[in-house]
Amino acid sequence: MTERRRHYPPIHGWLYDTVVGIVRVLVKALTRYHVEGLEHIPRQGPLMFVSNHLHHFDTVMIAIVMPRRTWVLAAEKYEKHLLFGPLLRVGGAIFIRRGEVDRKALRAALEVLEDGHCLALAVEGTRSRTGALAEGKAGAAYLATRADVPLVPVVVWGTEKVIPSWFRLRRANVYVRFGPPFRLPAGRARPEELDAYTDEIMTTLAAMLPPEYRGVYRDHPLLRRKLADSAP
Repeated sequence: MTERRRHYPPIHGWLYDTVVGIVRVLVKALTRYHVEGLEHIPRQGPLMFVSNHLHHFDTVMIAIVMPRRTWVLAAEKYEKHLLFGPLLRVGGAIFIRRGEVDRKALRAALEVLEDGHCLALAVEGTRSRTGALAEGKAGAAYLATRADVPLVPVVVWGTEKVIPSWFRLRRANVYVRFGPPFRLPAGRARPEELDAYTDEIMTTLAAMLPPEYRGVYRDHPLLRRKLADSAP
């Protein structure tokens, strides 16, 4: 029987682990990083990590604390980047074209999940230009509903202070926080449903962030409800 061809790149096992180990040592030397919520990550089965995106270092911070090998959706412009391109390829990055429906990349992402692996992506689709949450894109909701997999929210903050702190010969405090997994309704969703699911994801991330990082979702009714529900 012929094995079905997969359309996503491999993670280069030992090389991936070696690179992550080296980067972890460097990050420990150059920052003070704090991690919360690793207990929320299922140790087996397919899942999606959905995150905010403040800085290039966000992906690095998530990668070095992740207990599972994880594929990542990355903007196509980084594929040929001198530094980030090789690092992302070692980790099996799926490069996606922004501003259009990249069916090839979406198919590869769905196959990662079909095969029981982990996929990570920034819901905003690009780095925030304001230092706080920008409007989320529907791609994460589309993949989650099509694949019917749990979402693990993860937020990172403080990465935008790393380089300025180096110039002052200081180590910035960087925070990575994982939240409990949740699911969206499975199946083909209409555009308005994907918009609602995206708000669900983004307000979940906003509730996990300090107030100054909540950006365009700071006054969202869903966020107010979640904060009220979580209040002691």
